[in-house]
Amino acid sequence: MQAAQLSLAVQLPDDETFASFYPGDNAQLITNLKNAAIGQGAPLVFVWGAHGSGRSHLLHATCAEVNACGEAAAYIPLDQYSSFEPDVLEQMEQLPLVCLDNIDAIAGRADWEESLFDFFNRWKEHNHGSLIVTAATAPRKIGLCLPDLASRLDWGLSYQLHDLDDEGKLSALQLRAELRGLKLPVDVGRFLLHRLSRDMRTLLTTLDALDSASLDAKRKLTIPFVKDTLGL
Repeated sequence: MQAAQLSLAVQLPDDETFASFYPGDNAQLITNLKNAAIGQGAPLVFVWGAHGSGRSHLLHATCAEVNACGEAAAYIPLDQYSSFEPDVLEQMEQLPLVCLDNIDAIAGRADWEESLFDFFNRWKEHNHGSLIVTAATAPRKIGLCLPDLASRLDWGLSYQLHDLDDEGKLSALQLRAELRGLKLPVDVGRFLLHRLSRDMRTLLTTLDALDSASLDAKRKLTIPFVKDTLGL
């Protein structure tokens, strides 16, 4: 099956790769995801962690690795299930990589739970690709109504995606800034951490805005410039 033939076409963010993800205490998980991208290691990896911890980023990164090798990967954001039908999973078991993001979003939806259960069985029987599933909580705490589906999620490796502490978030911001060709001084990074929500999605969105403002104004990132730009 070619990428163009997939029922669901999701545009992956260009900047969400393994190179742009600061690992913190998640190095072993990242190693397993990289192995999954090349068809090695555990066939099923379940990743759980808080909102904004980077679950989707890691799935995007794993798909990007597969695509870079000329293979097709499916990324299905189940929190957007209302945008498509459960039959989107038909024939997905033939792909080298399938990523099911936010599986807890369909908990209690009988049509989706049954479709996922059937997909898991087909995938296990086909047994040649990697499957990565994410949720906000551990597999047994998702609240799925179909017990057999919950048991399928326990087949593989399960990892908690650990949040970064403040120093880790500062390093992550500096890494993303460096990849953009932008210098983020330590004092500016700490100022952002102290004045903004500490979830990484908010911080990275703010960094994107500061990057654009810095280019437009031809100014370096300083605390006065950041205060003026963000109205802080």
